[in-house]
Amino acid sequence: MSEQPVPLASTLTGPAGAPVLVLGNSLGTSSSLWDAQLPVLTSRLQVLRYEHRGHGAPGRAYSAAPAGQYSIADLGRDVLGMLDAWGIEQAAYCGVSLGGMVGMWLAAHAPERISWLGLCCTAAFLPPASLWQQRAATVLADGMAKIAGQVVSRWFTPAYAAAEPAVVAAYADGLRAIQPAGYAGCCAAIETMDLRPLLGQIGAPTLVISGADDVATPPWHGAVIASAIAGARQVVVRGAAHLAVVSNPAEVTALLAGAILA
Repeated sequence: MSEQPVPLASTLTGPAGAPVLVLGNSLGTSSSLWDAQLPVLTSRLQVLRYEHRGHGAPGRAYSAAPAGQYSIADLGRDVLGMLDAWGIEQAAYCGVSLGGMVGMWLAAHAPERISWLGLCCTAAFLPPASLWQQRAATVLADGMAKIAGQVVSRWFTPAYAAAEPAVVAAYADGLRAIQPAGYAGCCAAIETMDLRPLLGQIGAPTLVISGADDVATPPWHGAVIASAIAGARQVVVRGAAHLAVVSNPAEVTALLAGAILA
């Protein structure tokens, strides 16, 4: 595991001087995950989007991907280094899946930096370890294409996939373009993660969003988180799977705007 933060590819948009919201992505996706939310959020906020290690999108910047296994602490320190590089002392933070895991670590370990926390389709503990070990070994040996179909099928409901095949195909293409070393390292971070003991330390106002049909991180994971963070609120979005921010953008955007822009 690395100790020095890795410089992250990131973009800051929105009105200068406005409060900052950091958006973190799920494993295997890029910051384009938040495209649907961006117009509303940047109307009154500066939005800082970043890429996890080894993540990015074709034609855009990728973050570096050191070889070896990472921890959630490594990924959290990367975000703190990014905030320092942008000169941002405090920000709201919202993350999907792996991005949410990083957010929980940040809110517990650097509470002075996180003013508000949004957690979308995520978990504080996500066994079995063998799943993450197998995924990491597969992409390092055979490349990202080997897992693309299986992984992306868990991101959307069958109904959404049938209605929006082009969107699903684009996310599969994006997953194939992730750097295997970065993906494998992030798999190790999830494999070794157990944030449950930290949840009671989180004092930031927290919104937990779950997808009713999410098979990767079912709503009970969100309930565990919300019940352990004082004052946290959980909302379950009907008809949504793991990437609710993509398949149900109106509902997710309204929830975020109601919490952050109110």
